[in-house]
Amino acid sequence: MESFLFTATVFLIAAVIAVPLAARLGLGSVLGYLAAGILIGPVIGFVGGHETEELKHIGEFGVVMMLFLIGLELEPRTLWELRHRLLGLGGLQIALTTLAVMAGTMALGIGWSVALAIGLVFALSSTAIVLQTLSEKGLMRTGGGRSAFSVLLMQDIAVIPMLALLPLLALPKTPDMILDETIKRLNESAAKPHTEGAHEAAQSFIQSLPGWGVTLVTLAAVGAIVFAGVYLTRPVFRFIHAARLREMSTALALLIVVGIAFLMNLVGLSPALGAFLAGVVLASSEFRHELESDIAPFKGLLLGLFFITVGAGINFAILLGHFFTIIALSISIIALKGIILYGLGRIFGLRGRDLWLFTLSLAQAGEFGFVLIAFSSQQNVIPQVLTETLLLVVAISMLITPLLFILYDWLSNRMDETGEAQEADQIDRQGTVIIAGIGRFGQIVNRLVRSSGFETVVLDHDLTAIQRMRRFGIKGFLGDPTRPDLLHAAGLRDARVLVVALDNPDAATRLVAFARRERPDLHIIARARDRTHVFRLYQAGADNIVREMFDSSLRAGRYALENLGLSEYEAAMLEKAFYQHDRHSVRELAALWNPDLPTIENAAYISRARELEKELETMLLSQLEEAAANTLPDKDRDGA
Repeated sequence: MESFLFTATVFLIAAVIAVPLAARLGLGSVLGYLAAGILIGPVIGFVGGHETEELKHIGEFGVVMMLFLIGLELEPRTLWELRHRLLGLGGLQIALTTLAVMAGTMALGIGWSVALAIGLVFALSSTAIVLQTLSEKGLMRTGGGRSAFSVLLMQDIAVIPMLALLPLLALPKTPDMILDETIKRLNESAAKPHTEGAHEAAQSFIQSLPGWGVTLVTLAAVGAIVFAGVYLTRPVFRFIHAARLREMSTALALLIVVGIAFLMNLVGLSPALGAFLAGVVLASSEFRHELESDIAPFKGLLLGLFFITVGAGINFAILLGHFFTIIALSISIIALKGIILYGLGRIFGLRGRDLWLFTLSLAQAGEFGFVLIAFSSQQNVIPQVLTETLLLVVAISMLITPLLFILYDWLSNRMDETGEAQEADQIDRQGTVIIAGIGRFGQIVNRLVRSSGFETVVLDHDLTAIQRMRRFGIKGFLGDPTRPDLLHAAGLRDARVLVVALDNPDAATRLVAFARRERPDLHIIARARDRTHVFRLYQAGADNIVREMFDSSLRAGRYALENLGLSEYEAAMLEKAFYQHDRHSVRELAALWNPDLPTIENAAYISRARELEKELETMLLSQLEEAAANTLPDKDRDGA
């Protein structure tokens, strides 16, 4: 126990130091975790051996939980809607990469069955690293990010048939071999504790089956998860909710994940894969959001622990002994996958930043590669002599992945802003109101204006959002709203109002500045992220600027005042006074704001901001006293 606690303490100290440092340097948290693992493992030697392996198993639950949460986001109907991109882009990536790696491996003199297994291993990418990095960098909603997610999703699904196929590639076992292996393993497990011996006995029996037998067991385990998710979870959830104990709901969520992991591990399958499948089955359940909130806090920390153990588990003795060979193999795999990904990306319409993000983010091997290598070794598909080398190539390629994202950032900064993931639509109509951006903000504006009888033209670069609108009978056009040609095609010359509702603050500011240059008389309404963005939009020429959360925050503040004892009239009057004062303050401060000077160093700005805040307090107190006097009965007002 002391040794285990020491190892856990070292891991946490390394994470607390290395990860924030890597994040501040712009390297991302994943590289920080991996570097921390290398430092405390192979470099310094603080950790290693049995304790590190135990922590690695714990860390793998981060991957399990991540796949479970991904599954919860994907109802079977959503998977069906994504079938073209999943089967097309994802399926082609898996097939082409498998065949390319298989051909290269056979060229080195390795048999076709082993080469096919190795091809399947390297056809997969790292779901854990890629999704973590895409989320941190805010790239999930880009064209390249969505395409990468589709491919990762297809890869995760494809692991099921891969695990079913691998046993069929093994050399056939004779009945005598099966009997001898079963007796030997049962005798070995008999000397161990009861639960451990029973577990190993079950695994021994499954591993001793012929290839078709293992495949049937695999399919049976998948079927059991689907059956339990559809028919058993609702009664169990209702039983737990009857206790009205929050911790029991968390315990049930963990039980689902851990129980599935145990079942899948028992039959020699990936626990993460089973968790993903269970998540998909439960995605349409009314308990989906509760499961999500219960599991999410555990996922981040355990996922970080997994990355540290990957770094700490790199076998530097073998790496240094075959350094150039392993590095050359790792780079070759990344280059080969990159070429295939780049070609597929272009075929499926990705361009510019999106194309490079898609290519560089998926070029590595993944954590499921560890699972397939171990499973292939158990099934006598991949020889033991190749196992360590393949594990190192997988680990090194994962270690290089954060560097590929840094390369993407470097390329992205040198590309034209208007790189498009899909070809823009031909705009065949014009309206008096142009709405740039159809997210939550733009949708409400569009509904109100259209319902009031005015024609709108909607532009957005998000294909999913445009398709969603079209399902409701609202026509929108796919394209980058900052492109001058699309704006003119949408009727910029004759439009009366332009509503800028883009998520990207820089793009919104550029659009406002361009529209003001083209049409000095155009009325421009712009969405701002924060006060600094308000100032930028004001200088760019926007007429009306609406902060994302301002109006809703005012309404929440009014509700708070009403529940603190103020009347509805008093609260509404204070809300209106605050709104008018804030508009006046923003205009004054905009004149003092300097984009080249940090706000905290702008003495004139800070001084006037303090004065305006004091004026606000005085004004609101005065308004409150006036409202109270106006609501007094006549006799009290007369002093009677």
